[in-house]
Amino acid sequence: MAISKKEELISQTPAALEKNALTVLEKRYLQKDENGNINETPEDLFYRVAENISQADKIYDKDADTDSLAKEFYLAMSSLDFLPNSPTLMNAGRHLQQLSACFVLPIEDSMDSIFETLKNTALIHKSGGGTGFSFSRLRPKSDQVKTTSGVSSGPVSFMQVFNSATEAIKQGGTRRGANMGMLRVDHPDILEFISCKDDTKNLTNFNISVAVTKEFMDAVEDDEDYNLYNPRNGEVAGKLNAKEVFNKIVDQAWKNGEPGIVFIDRMNDGNPTPEVGLIESTNPCGEQPLLPYESCNLGSINLGHFVKDGDVDWEKLEKTVRTAVHFLDNVIDMNNYPIQKIGETTRSNRKIGLGVMGWADLLMYLNISYGSHDSLMLAEKLMGFIQTKSHEFSQELALKRGAFPNFKKSVYVKGSPIRNATTTTIAPTGTIGIIASASGGIEPIFALVYRRANCLDNEDMFVINPYFEKFAKEHGFYSTELMDKVSKTGSVHGLKEIPEKYRKIFVTAQDISPDDHIRMQAAFQKFTDNAVSKTVNFQNSATKEDVKKVYILSYKMGCKGVTVYRDGSREGVLITGEKKETAVAAEVKEKKPRTRPRKTSGFTFLMHTGCGKMYVTINEDENGACELFTQLGKSGGCTSSQSEAIARLISLALRSGVNQDEIISQLKGIRCPSPTLAEGGAILSCADAVAKAMEAYAKEKQAPALFDNAVVTAADPYPEASPEKKSAYSKDSKQNFSGSCPQCPECGEMLTFEEGCQKCNSCGYSKCW
Repeated sequence: MAISKKEELISQTPAALEKNALTVLEKRYLQKDENGNINETPEDLFYRVAENISQADKIYDKDADTDSLAKEFYLAMSSLDFLPNSPTLMNAGRHLQQLSACFVLPIEDSMDSIFETLKNTALIHKSGGGTGFSFSRLRPKSDQVKTTSGVSSGPVSFMQVFNSATEAIKQGGTRRGANMGMLRVDHPDILEFISCKDDTKNLTNFNISVAVTKEFMDAVEDDEDYNLYNPRNGEVAGKLNAKEVFNKIVDQAWKNGEPGIVFIDRMNDGNPTPEVGLIESTNPCGEQPLLPYESCNLGSINLGHFVKDGDVDWEKLEKTVRTAVHFLDNVIDMNNYPIQKIGETTRSNRKIGLGVMGWADLLMYLNISYGSHDSLMLAEKLMGFIQTKSHEFSQELALKRGAFPNFKKSVYVKGSPIRNATTTTIAPTGTIGIIASASGGIEPIFALVYRRANCLDNEDMFVINPYFEKFAKEHGFYSTELMDKVSKTGSVHGLKEIPEKYRKIFVTAQDISPDDHIRMQAAFQKFTDNAVSKTVNFQNSATKEDVKKVYILSYKMGCKGVTVYRDGSREGVLITGEKKETAVAAEVKEKKPRTRPRKTSGFTFLMHTGCGKMYVTINEDENGACELFTQLGKSGGCTSSQSEAIARLISLALRSGVNQDEIISQLKGIRCPSPTLAEGGAILSCADAVAKAMEAYAKEKQAPALFDNAVVTAADPYPEASPEKKSAYSKDSKQNFSGSCPQCPECGEMLTFEEGCQKCNSCGYSKCW
């Protein structure tokens, strides 16, 4: 039987995928049948996407050779030289056919607009996209609402509504919904907004950024007050000292990385269609400024594949840029937009965002140190080349297909027609970076060597950057002992076993000064139409003044926004190596348990678990709770022994003065394969049952009159209380599983903070999906 053109092409050009890449593809991207069985290979996926996207050419030429174009697109993807954003890989050629990663929706100052946008947000998240919003048009808290004779609850309260909706929607999709929330610095509620994520358990489905104006930055420099404006009428609603507000932003960013800053006036200075509308917000990671109801299609070139004879392979790069621009323009036509208005606006401006990944890889292959003068010069040269060529090819497409419809309202009107209002964006490349085995975006390597838990044989294994491993072996300094030493920090900084000239090549995120992070971002921003996703990494010991200097430098160097992360400042994200030990040592004091008295008294709580009835006894001494015992209705086995072990450790912690809330927070929400439902909510595991029993005990101590001597159960923790008292002491049973430990919630590997987001470099999980 003759094989098809597709089969012949695939057999001759198999994708060169590593193990992690295959894992991510199988979990998130490859098509599955109704029983959940994978029914396509990675090569099938690349061909499915290539064949589908090539069909757009027939819109402009019914005789177009789409077979040859499909082959060109397939080879670019299967070689991992270029990959489009995740929704295109997932959905092209399938029923959904929603191909965009990022959208911006408007929120006007009315209930109709707010909840219309909420509905549209749900549709976008369901289709796999992320959304950005500006809440700046909403009137401030306590402002008058004439239609109801009431007062407004303010922007932050409505952010909570959007956050809850996202939490509900994300439970069933292949991509979790993610949001960007922005508020102008001159909005009267700006101080509340700046601190709205002081507790990182709040607004877990939002990244937040302050939209900073030139007026504000000038006032910061001059230490002056600036005006606040009520968006309801545009009138001055008060003044604040700019430097004090700026310091508050810095304080919060130092504390946990949020809010970020977006220089909104600068983004509008680069707005290619100012007559069409103003830019108010960006997508969730901040690199794509968009008009209301606009979407963008992104893709990235894998720079590590463009080395030839010790230099950049400029000829191959030009060819790939041409292919990528053609591909991304076709995506706009093949896209099934979740909302009609978005399709209309997107096609009117035809923005695309071609970016890069593997920048750190390229520098290592060229023996250039990340952050050095040579690296900054190459960054400008390389991104300048990509921008110039992408504009040229967009102009060529315009000659064949016409300029984007809003061309006459654009900044290009006096020049040559161009097909796309923008062509370049430096976007995060979390999962596509894993597929391509490339370093993320323009970020440095996070760690050259780290340890990964191997659950099968209960031992740790090294994960080593493949080029570093190969280089070390070729240059004679590889050894297991040295790799173990490198894994302590992830860096070779200061290791005398490695010659200094090589240490300069293999720098990691923590080796690079914050100033050099900004200079790298600025170098790429100089030749990027849209914006640049980049995280400025700080050591844990960094001061607030260090963060402030970086913010000022980013503004002065022409960046469009900035995101910072101080190592270990956010719960659930890895603290690297020795810095973790230093940070922990500075906070932990020696704890010695107090002696257990001969006689104690306490309470026993009946908890219904998936393992049967559990009786949890909490006893007290004169200082409060001092011990906890558990007994399962069906005794014996591993479950009983584990519950006893948990109880012993809790008892030790209680007598050592550990706050009960801290113990509860560690146990509550732990899941097991046998959860159970009670009238009062779900019991997810025996550990979860213990935590909820401790909560019931704490409530009893607060309001003993409610209980008398009743046995407390999960179904009714206040059996003797009146309905009014039950209401007064009830607690929302909803769990927050956003990551209270430094592990990926899907695969258990470490989370890192790169490209403005928490992500897992093993399975592709991302908080910003």
